[in-house]
Amino acid sequence: MKYSDIYNQENSELHRDIKEEIQFFHSAANGDMQAIRENIEKRRFRDQTGVGRLSDDPVLNLKYHMVVTTGILTRICIERGLDAEKAFRMSDHYIKKLDNAMTEDDVEKIHDEMLLDFTGHMHLIYSKQLSRPVSQCIDYIHAYISERIKVKDIAEHLGISVSYLSQEFSKETGKSISDYIREKKIEIARDMLTNTDLSISEIAYMLSFSSQSHFIQTFSYLMGTTPKKYRDENRHKKWIASDKNDDKERYPYLFE
Repeated sequence: MKYSDIYNQENSELHRDIKEEIQFFHSAANGDMQAIRENIEKRRFRDQTGVGRLSDDPVLNLKYHMVVTTGILTRICIERGLDAEKAFRMSDHYIKKLDNAMTEDDVEKIHDEMLLDFTGHMHLIYSKQLSRPVSQCIDYIHAYISERIKVKDIAEHLGISVSYLSQEFSKETGKSISDYIREKKIEIARDMLTNTDLSISEIAYMLSFSSQSHFIQTFSYLMGTTPKKYRDENRHKKWIASDKNDDKERYPYLFE
């Protein structure tokens, strides 16, 4: 078969209007939660009409499309103000989660989580000011992050109902209060694993997880790897960086 025949066969169906794709990334990078939720509700990610086929395997095809989407969105969000390290960590996290995706539904769920996470972060950047209850809720979480925080305790502290606080927090940040608390605890845990000699059980205790196994389970879910593997990998990277800096001082001409 000639290349022209293959090309005509694979491109018998026109791709979507590029304007739709541009608008999609524009909405996510601008933190437009409503537009992105509508996109998810319409299940546009699963609609493969006019998007090109990257694999004959339907699950692999969706995985490849998600990797492309995540890569583009990551870089657009960085250009729009999202911290580069945070953006790449988010990207790595969601792409790693694809390893365990066995069905198209699994891939779609991970894609939607990724999309809402990036959009939520951009929403926070573009919002001039969070509402007072949500801002106070975040302040409370940061102040008591080492303790076991319950949503009802925050609501009582602020003098509002749990349902109202939960609804406003989700609307403004794109995630639940519980998810936000877990993410912040794991951010601190990552730093402890890389920069301290505290044991995994000590870290779990200091961050008020119910048990070491609960900490490991939560960490693995959010990071796609166990605390031990994360520590080993990042300590290794840190040592390499440290050795490289030492070499720079001893052999500066090699780095000119």
